[in-house]
Amino acid sequence: MTLYEELTARGLIAQVTDEQEIKDLVNNGKAVFYIGFDPTADSLHVGHFMALCLMKRLQMAGNKPIALIGGGTAMIGDPSGRTDMRQMMTPEIIQHNCDCFKKQMSCFIDFSEDKAMMVNNADWLMDLNYIEVLREVGAHFSVNRMLTAECYKQRMEKGLSFLEFNYMIMQSYDFYTLFQKYGCNMQFGGDDQWSNMLGGTELIRRKLGKDAYAMTINLLLNSEGKKMGKTQSGAVWLDPDKTSPFDFYQYWRNVSDSDVLKCLRMLTFLPLEQIDEMDLWQGSQLNTAKEILAFELTKLVHGEQEAQKAQNGARALFAGGGNKSDMPACDLSSEDLTDGSIDLISLLVKTELVSSRSEGRRAIEQGGVTVNNEKITDVRKCYTADDFDTDEFIIKRGKKKFMKVNYRA
Repeated sequence: MTLYEELTARGLIAQVTDEQEIKDLVNNGKAVFYIGFDPTADSLHVGHFMALCLMKRLQMAGNKPIALIGGGTAMIGDPSGRTDMRQMMTPEIIQHNCDCFKKQMSCFIDFSEDKAMMVNNADWLMDLNYIEVLREVGAHFSVNRMLTAECYKQRMEKGLSFLEFNYMIMQSYDFYTLFQKYGCNMQFGGDDQWSNMLGGTELIRRKLGKDAYAMTINLLLNSEGKKMGKTQSGAVWLDPDKTSPFDFYQYWRNVSDSDVLKCLRMLTFLPLEQIDEMDLWQGSQLNTAKEILAFELTKLVHGEQEAQKAQNGARALFAGGGNKSDMPACDLSSEDLTDGSIDLISLLVKTELVSSRSEGRRAIEQGGVTVNNEKITDVRKCYTADDFDTDEFIIKRGKKKFMKVNYRA
């Protein structure tokens, strides 16, 4: 099976241009490709997972990835999939986010010995002359055609700023610059980026001639990958300080039965033959498949040791096995006690199972809090140091959030 065939079999490729040329490039390690990441936060999240895994797959086959950080386009904001304008960020915040991205990307991409590049489009976009952009770039774009793009059509009723209208031109200029400076001959992106990506290919060919070697692959990062990156409580981050390795593991452990095999194919590096054998799995076997998925992805981001700890902790809590010392834990000391005790609401806040006392009160009143498997509905419930004299003081909120409390006098 060629690399391109494998990408197709894993369900990664939705739409392409110049398919035969793309096959030749990726299968023979001749692709110099880029994927863009706008630094709108200080951490990547699992919605970026498909793009990062794809970059890793192609690099393993000898192709060269370029991670393009949108330090310049972030000053404008991508209107795709949004009903309002993005919040403006300062250059300092954008640079901080860029630095965080590179550290996290290094888990997937080998940047050593010119095997990959990370570039920031602020290096060329911030110095552009407005008149020059209008003459040299804007002349190649039809406003009528731009307005047919889905990313703009969705915003027309509520209002689209001229600032955001320029995003397609800026992204297209990125591909044009990467093609000229670094020989980038291919770009990847989500279905929400398709119009912008085609704009880049067309700009290259209009300015440099129809024979300019630039292609586009479109991947369903929005409808599939970005959906995976959201939960009821918000994004699942790759930064362990934002989403602990255990919570990261649990996110993937709790995917739906209908999604687990799709996620295994798209996001893990397990052989397709092994995953295909799981197609016949049913019932409790699907839970095993979910454990495999969660372990593989946690290992990829946080390392094998953290993945093993997360798996042991989950098994200890939910399956009655594993090592209870690997459960996520919170340390409590005598300083946290008032007159020798701590109330349950304060304990929920201390363990970060709730973000505020009012949220903690609601959780208790609604029957969503248990302590050592006992449901607690008394918002005035308190615990003394003697209550923590156990190896298994476990406080749980809902079905998925819990914390083991370790008391140190």
